[in-house]
Amino acid sequence: NANFVFNGQAGIPDGVLNVVTGFGPSAGSAICSHMDVDKVSFTGSTEVGKKVMEAAAKSNLKHVSLELGGKSPLIIFDDADIDKAVSLAHNAVFFNKGEICAAGSRVFVQEGIFDAFVEKSVEMAKSRVIGDPFNPEVQQGPQIDKKQFDKVLKYIEYGKNEGATLLTGGKPYGDKGYFIEPTIFTDVNEHMKIAKDEIFGPVLCLMKFQTIEEAIEKANATRYGLAAGIITNDLNIANRISRSVRAGTIWINCFFIFDPSCPFGGFKMSGFGKDQGLDAMEKYLNVKSVITPIYSSPWL
Repeated sequence: NANFVFNGQAGIPDGVLNVVTGFGPSAGSAICSHMDVDKVSFTGSTEVGKKVMEAAAKSNLKHVSLELGGKSPLIIFDDADIDKAVSLAHNAVFFNKGEICAAGSRVFVQEGIFDAFVEKSVEMAKSRVIGDPFNPEVQQGPQIDKKQFDKVLKYIEYGKNEGATLLTGGKPYGDKGYFIEPTIFTDVNEHMKIAKDEIFGPVLCLMKFQTIEEAIEKANATRYGLAAGIITNDLNIANRISRSVRAGTIWINCFFIFDPSCPFGGFKMSGFGKDQGLDAMEKYLNVKSVITPIYSSPWL
């Protein structure tokens, strides 16, 4: 109830919660460079995160926590239930039309089930319902704006030009709005733009691996480290991968599972600091040492 929250009955004094509307170069820049702001938490792109950190350094050295971009790997072993794995991988990248920082956009599948996985993934992508997001039967709406729409299509062209195989999608959907078909590439290597850069759209890179060591190496071959997923029935494999992949959140046999008690935040160029959990409080607090002499002490 908005009236209950904002008329003070919720116990929040006036001035504690303020909603400041505006764009990054104006409102965002002012907050980050203001000498009376002691802490900034930013969620967004790595590019803008660097600007936030730079403004903080140039002003009052305010505390900063950054939850930035990602290129999260999802590693699927050949002991997995293939139908469940396909469904998890599908939602990991196409959820919210791919516009989510932790999207599992790099999917590594062990060679024993790779061909069957590809076939089922393409089938599921082709059956995805695109359209008006207010229609409960629709699974995927439009990209957020024309700039993002154009960016996703540009990366699809990069993928084709660099030699990846387009299995399905790759085009705008319909003749109105910013809809893009769910897109799947295979024959992708880690040097391609579609494998290195955060596309932030419905584009899935499918890659094959043989050994656990290869899976770890490929998963870590990224400048990001926000999240990762593992699908296997072998607890030893799950434990080894989760300890070896450099990412702030590891999901085992699931994806996009969040809890207020579970810290969330990345490594490397995915930023630093945590949302949720006790760790989230760290940069909102300062440690103070208070030393008081006791004059009856024999040392004074």
